[in-house]
Amino acid sequence: MSSTDLPEVTGAVLPMVSAVRVEEGERLRQVSLPGLTLTVRSRPPSREGLPPALYVHGLGGSSQNWSALMPLLADTVDGEALDLPGFGDSPPPDDGDYSVTAHARAVIRHLDAAGRGPVHLIGNSLGGSVSTRVAAARPDLVRTLTLVSPALPELRIQRSAVP
Repeated sequence: MSSTDLPEVTGAVLPMVSAVRVEEGERLRQVSLPGLTLTVRSRPPSREGLPPALYVHGLGGSSQNWSALMPLLADTVDGEALDLPGFGDSPPPDDGDYSVTAHARAVIRHLDAAGRGPVHLIGNSLGGSVSTRVAAARPDLVRTLTLVSPALPELRIQRSAVP
């Protein structure tokens, strides 16, 4: 076989999918929106009346990435973490769009449907980019924006813009 020949595939082997882990005190629920289903992880806040927070994971991650942080902030915020479409336990979006804009739309749609805004929006990596887009498009849904190693382009300051 030459380097340009493709190997013959006799049967597709699907990866083993493990059960989604749910830490003690957490619960998972499915949120169905038109063309979209999201899995949302939450834990009860330590007391009533805390401001809402939404955690958004990074590329290849899931809401489970926030399981260690959520209990540490349970006395400060009423936190939820979502699985972006096609990640974690959320099925792929019906339209197959995995762009940052599509993920931001999914977060906005979830916040609108849940009526939890404005939230403390916390994003990591890809989730930081998505959260930035959400804050720019719908500042009315965001109380504060916290970015942890966000996947944002490095923009150098143009010399002509500096007086």
